[in-house]
Amino acid sequence: MGNGDDDHIGHDHAGPAVGDADSGADQGDAALSAPPFAVGRRAWLRSRRLLVSAVATAVVALAVAVPLTVADSADAAPCWSVPANARALAGDPAAARKALDPLNDASNLQRAHQLLAHDRVCGDGAEVLGRIVTAATSATASGSPHTMAQARSAFAVASALSHREIPTGLAPAVARMLAEYVVDVTRDAPDGHDRDATGPAESAEGAALDDTGFTSYGRFLAPHEAHTTFGFSEGLDSAHDVSLAGVITELAKDPEAFAILYDAERAYFAHYLERLTGRAGDPAARLTAKRKAENEKFGGDWRAYDTDWPDNDLEDITDVIAALMQARTRYAKNGTIEDLTAFDKTVRAHTDSAYRPAANRVTTRPPMGDIAERPPSARIRGDLFDGRQQLFTVYDAWVRDRGIPAQRAATLRQLMDDHYVRGLWLARF
Repeated sequence: MGNGDDDHIGHDHAGPAVGDADSGADQGDAALSAPPFAVGRRAWLRSRRLLVSAVATAVVALAVAVPLTVADSADAAPCWSVPANARALAGDPAAARKALDPLNDASNLQRAHQLLAHDRVCGDGAEVLGRIVTAATSATASGSPHTMAQARSAFAVASALSHREIPTGLAPAVARMLAEYVVDVTRDAPDGHDRDATGPAESAEGAALDDTGFTSYGRFLAPHEAHTTFGFSEGLDSAHDVSLAGVITELAKDPEAFAILYDAERAYFAHYLERLTGRAGDPAARLTAKRKAENEKFGGDWRAYDTDWPDNDLEDITDVIAALMQARTRYAKNGTIEDLTAFDKTVRAHTDSAYRPAANRVTTRPPMGDIAERPPSARIRGDLFDGRQQLFTVYDAWVRDRGIPAQRAATLRQLMDDHYVRGLWLARF
């Protein structure tokens, strides 16, 4: 992508509208009647297909400035109108990716900020931006792994929406994006910056297992899938790095977004458990003679070679669920959630299902979007908003079904319990 003035997306200070010579040229106002991109893998998107609105301020040419719209109230901030050329991106995944892709060195991050970073968006603009996010970041079909351009675009979206409020109407689409990258989100949210990350995304080859069966990108990774490195920050100023924990906490204000994120983590929890060994270990882990010798020399427990990373991963899942519950409680106390009963009712309208691991070990490696799209297996039992109860109801049944050794089961359960309590009360995010 070029970086000239004709490549910039309209912004709050009457900046120029979108232009992209390689995205199908200027589609003009005809694009306003085009349907949004249909993302096959996301069941919730299939059920919520919307036509791109035909109501918009006409933008005659790419170089025409898009003025702010004055709000009705004198006290309200002006809203930003989505230019016609930007609206067209919602129906063109290739053009949407081109607009948002920050490139391997993140040098093009400013484009995503110009498109997405607005305090108030006029009319249906926030929903249109959400469809652009979906078009740019979603895998093309169920069973398809994410590409590098899609994974990098997800980083750009998270960067643009970090450290700020997310406009009403955009939150559900951003939550769906994070759900589709659930492995990467769960890995990076608790730890923040990743000093080892070399770019906004990592290729499948770069995430491959080493000779011990380890990769820092997670367990049970799908072949050929690129991964978003939300913790990448080298060379980025504080305005452009990603505060993934902050984005999650901000999204938790919206009941639909809350439900999407909560669903994704609980689905990932079931997915993860059913792939562990009979001792709750990583089946890919390999104990090399060198590693065993090093552990014995320095006093390490070589017998835990296959359980350390499952422990960490399950703690991370617990952290995210606890953070959602902590945010809900805090928002109810400070008045951000004005009516908790109404909020909870809306959450339940979007999720009233549980996810149970298979009774026998599963060996498939689906892409991340398929993990989040996992069909529910039961109705919720107990309080949906008691995250610990929901986790342990699933965990305890899995322990019984798989015959996990009692000591190992108790140790892992305590680790998750510790993280849940810490996340719920100490506001780690």
